[in-house]
Amino acid sequence: MNQEIPPEVLVAFTSYEPGLPAHDAGTITFQPIGGGLINHSYRVSCQVKPDFFLQRFNKNVFTQPEQVQENYILIWEYAEFEFTGLRLPSPRHCDHRATLFVDEMGNYWRAFEFIEDSRMLPVAGKPTQAKATAKAFARFTNAFAEFNVSLLQPVIPGFHDLSLRYQQFDQALAGEAYERMAQCLPMIEALKKRERYKHFYELIAESDEFPQRVMHHDAKIANVLFSTTTGKVICPVDFDTVMPGYFFSDLGDLIRSMVSPEDENSTNFEGITVRKEFYEAILTGYLELSKQLTEAEKKYIHYAGPLIIYMQTLRFLTDYLNGDTYYLTGYAGQNFDRAKNQLILLEQLEDFLHKEYNFRHD
Repeated sequence: MNQEIPPEVLVAFTSYEPGLPAHDAGTITFQPIGGGLINHSYRVSCQVKPDFFLQRFNKNVFTQPEQVQENYILIWEYAEFEFTGLRLPSPRHCDHRATLFVDEMGNYWRAFEFIEDSRMLPVAGKPTQAKATAKAFARFTNAFAEFNVSLLQPVIPGFHDLSLRYQQFDQALAGEAYERMAQCLPMIEALKKRERYKHFYELIAESDEFPQRVMHHDAKIANVLFSTTTGKVICPVDFDTVMPGYFFSDLGDLIRSMVSPEDENSTNFEGITVRKEFYEAILTGYLELSKQLTEAEKKYIHYAGPLIIYMQTLRFLTDYLNGDTYYLTGYAGQNFDRAKNQLILLEQLEDFLHKEYNFRHD
């Protein structure tokens, strides 16, 4: 038996059914799924029960798993009982009240229904897939238009706080990684020249014209389930970072992750471009269902991509200057390459938006 799943965990999630006495689930098998770098995930198959999705929290990232799970239960119950039309995977219980199990080693586990006839796409191969993905996340936020967003816990405080990320960047510049800093000087200068994005974020945070909503905060095609039969979207998944946020977060992540043919780990820097048809598909898909946007949000909708990409560039470069303490790296200098990748994408997007939408970036 895989020692990563203690028997007590399997017993907890397979022997309990609401309204029924505890009973044996028969032969149990499981296999790791996904390529995530945060949590450990498995598909569990039982002889006499439906398959389910089992996950162990990474406590180094999510220091308070109870809050993450509480947030999910809140949005799942709202989606389920308020006629939103939004499908979210149902949580499994491990006793009559709990959906979170703590094993003898202090690890936290949770389980959900396994949605059959589904698949994840690692990348958007065509604009129609990008549009469908954007629609899925717009539908997600729209479903919670009447939800009291203050009920959600900020599971990662300051996650998309651009002012905080710039402050962390400034602190890294005061460090003693002199060789790395010398290597990064052109990039540092380019980021400092764009400090206006930080100031714009601070205006957003202070204005009533930019309300906080239920945001996913990890909007990308790999976090959407597609039907293997019809090819249509079933639902978004991976709700660990669901919390209050601003309009630019999910749309910006969608643009960042799908507008270029090269992802953030690519070192094919010349191949980093903005595909007009993908940008338009993402924007159209997101706006088609986001009727709740304020006039100010609509006016500054094209800032979503630059804000998120600028922030991610800051984060990669900050981590590089701090000695690669946050992001997993596969080789020396990978965070430098990631920061360079994102800065190129930002420059490309700024030029594209200036040409197509008269976006000012000076």
